[in-house]
Amino acid sequence: MTEVSQPLAGRHVAVLMGGLSAEREVSLVSGRACAEALERLGAQVSRIDAGRDLAQQLTAIKPDLCFNALHGEWGEDGVVQGVLETLGVRYTHSGVLASALAMDKTKAKAVLAAAGVRVPGGGLFNRHEVARDHVMAPPYVVKPNAEGSSVGVFIVMEGANRPPQEIAAPGWSMGEEVLVEPYIAGKELAVGVMDGKAMTVTEIFPASGFYDYEAKYGEGGSQHVLPAKLPPHVFAEALRLSELAHAALGCRGATRSDLRYDDVNDNLVLLEVNTQPGMTPTSLVPEQAALQGMGFDQLVLWITEDAYARGPRGIAKDGETSSKSAS
Repeated sequence: MTEVSQPLAGRHVAVLMGGLSAEREVSLVSGRACAEALERLGAQVSRIDAGRDLAQQLTAIKPDLCFNALHGEWGEDGVVQGVLETLGVRYTHSGVLASALAMDKTKAKAVLAAAGVRVPGGGLFNRHEVARDHVMAPPYVVKPNAEGSSVGVFIVMEGANRPPQEIAAPGWSMGEEVLVEPYIAGKELAVGVMDGKAMTVTEIFPASGFYDYEAKYGEGGSQHVLPAKLPPHVFAEALRLSELAHAALGCRGATRSDLRYDDVNDNLVLLEVNTQPGMTPTSLVPEQAALQGMGFDQLVLWITEDAYARGPRGIAKDGETSSKSAS
């Protein structure tokens, strides 16, 4: 694709980054990278470390659009989206409902299963109950119901004497209920979706054996192979499930689905949908876009223009309802 020098000249974009969640540091890296790209594209950029005074900050600077580079609770779960809707400010990525649904893993799984997407079983349990005894036969996974970036995730393997005790600690801050679901052995996969269309499948090889926070964001933490070397029917099904999940949750813009493929039993399941994928140097969606000939700046431009066309509450700039509005 041909680079366009200054397509955002004259536009004022506020990049929301940092925030209040456990994923703050990752968000700062994503936000800085996107802010630099927006400046290269000609935009006037305001970098906003989003706190509880976000509405006052935005009212003072009056941006044309917010590029939402927040991750996790408060920035990705519909809360900030609601603030932006109230202010009437355009913003990137999914709307209030899709953001809230996707962040609540249990409710998202119910919606996805009803739409025909294969998801793991399991359910919500009180964290102290989970810490006392196995609530299901190992192997299983324990994770917060509303966090991302593999924060607070524990894998309990066969033969484990006891569940993870960290979830019962007084300092635990990720909710009184935790999601417990069967552990799916096999390959770690990811699929980026842009405007409803899946890009490709990435297979992830974590250096530690588990795709945790360090594997996702640490230098050398994981190796990404794309397109993934999978049987054709599995590759095609991963694309289909990711597109179906994006649509079922009412997402818009760019998302990333995380999947597991048990190659021994030929079992592919979708774990979750990320409505605001990472935009760091090691992030998966920018890698998949690059494979298709779309550089990082072009990806940021597409996300920005996709949001600008919708306008506040999904209303296009010219006052007509945008066909891209989905949530």
